[in-house]
Amino acid sequence: MQELVQYIINGLVDDKDSVKVEVDGETVKVTVAKSDMGKIIGKQGRTAKAIRTVVRAAGAKDGKKYSVDILEV
Repeated sequence: MQELVQYIINGLVDDKDSVKVEVDGETVKVTVAKSDMGKIIGKQGRTAKAIRTVVRAAGAKDGKKYSVDILEV
């Protein structure tokens, strides 16, 4: 799951060095630079919602319910 989220997030941000993805149980914590927060959240939260949908669908294959927390540095 970590590799999937890392791949998606790296495609969206400019500062790839500040991206950290950690899986803690069924919570995926994504940390990005403050300047990239807008790109991750998107207009009206659509990008963040899409990321959460993809992660939930991928987790359903494993029988787990993942949630995504987006944090800034």
